[in-house]
Amino acid sequence: MAGNLPPTSGQVARFGSKKGQRKKPRKPRSSAGSAIPPEPVGKTKPPALRGGGTNGELAGSAAPLPQPMTAPAADSASAPAFTAAATGWQKSAPHYRQSYAAIDLGTNNCRLLIARPSGEHFVVIDAFSRVVRLGEGLAQTGRLSDAAMDRALAALHVCAEKLRKRNVHLARSVATEACRRATNGQAFIDRVLAETGIHLNIITAQEEARLAVLGCHILLEQGTGPAMIFDIGGGSTEMVLVETGETVPRILDWQSVPWGVVSLTESIGAIDDSPQARAAAYAEMRRRVDEGFADFCERVSPMRNAARGDGRIRLLGTSGTVTTLASVHLELPQYDRRAVDGLVVPAAAMRDISQRLAVMTPAERVALPCIGRERSDLVVAGCAILESILDIWPADRLGIADRGIREGILRSLMAISPDSPKSPRGPKRTEAA
Repeated sequence: MAGNLPPTSGQVARFGSKKGQRKKPRKPRSSAGSAIPPEPVGKTKPPALRGGGTNGELAGSAAPLPQPMTAPAADSASAPAFTAAATGWQKSAPHYRQSYAAIDLGTNNCRLLIARPSGEHFVVIDAFSRVVRLGEGLAQTGRLSDAAMDRALAALHVCAEKLRKRNVHLARSVATEACRRATNGQAFIDRVLAETGIHLNIITAQEEARLAVLGCHILLEQGTGPAMIFDIGGGSTEMVLVETGETVPRILDWQSVPWGVVSLTESIGAIDDSPQARAAAYAEMRRRVDEGFADFCERVSPMRNAARGDGRIRLLGTSGTVTTLASVHLELPQYDRRAVDGLVVPAAAMRDISQRLAVMTPAERVALPCIGRERSDLVVAGCAILESILDIWPADRLGIADRGIREGILRSLMAISPDSPKSPRGPKRTEAA
């Protein structure tokens, strides 16, 4: 998967001047250019934040906005779908006042961000996150359960209402591994569209990896040579080897395995309440993840060895697993995104926390403030995946990102918006307010 990180091509719903009336969707043309303005990377603290946020939310933050990028020809499997979640759209506002939205329906969580452009950045004006466990039971049945679909739909109804309230100009909504694997995944997508108006696009693992990199790569530590970015999800884990430069990283290689915190936990099943049983289950989790990444590990070994020899091996993770473990490392009384996003921690400390959590009883994990009941049964699988990643790419330090797919979607949307000053079809000057 070599090449730059362009936005995926596809239809964009653009709305006309008459309330409630849509213009015919047009496919955006592309133009070569820089994807993100050159800026220092690898800071131990994230870009300046404004306002507060809930657990995992990028409320009031600023993130660089991309320039137009060259888009590859998209096939039917990876082309995104952009749609309004409701009727009642207003007259198009100037680009800097328009709202853009990204929905990421994962195996474990449903997340929404709504943002407006702000110069070279964007500012999040609304956010939502809810644990829905859409993939619960999928490993055993191959299907999305009725209860899981109902939970996800309830969360998506909240998202649809927020899209209406914020008069979103462009939106993209994606579904990942659970819907990719489930035999009734498409039927669920159709039900979501009928009941909420949200058109979920089931994206490929490759597109998932691309969006995660686009959303968080600015937090990579400064340096040269290849770096690894990974995303531990609910149903899959992606590792992406990138070469950084002055713009968006170039992807050198990537791999996705169907092991996320939900799928790996369910594949192991019930674990006896003894230290020996917990240790054996953790070892089996490690073995399965190692096996899944074996070919990738072999492919990247020359670059890994070269980077280690030069002392410039870099690693960045985006997931609930790494943000949770970073919170434990900081001994936070409750999750604080401002303390975690952009943090760089010793990899050895993350290994130590992972190994301690793996042998704790469920009750002991629940008692930890930043884990609690919601994550206590899944965090061990995340620890096993993280340790395998640290074996594959043994960096001394691990960067933590509380951002990813949604931010990647927003950057792509703003870059290809026909009203954007940065778009090849955008206005030549900024429209007055």
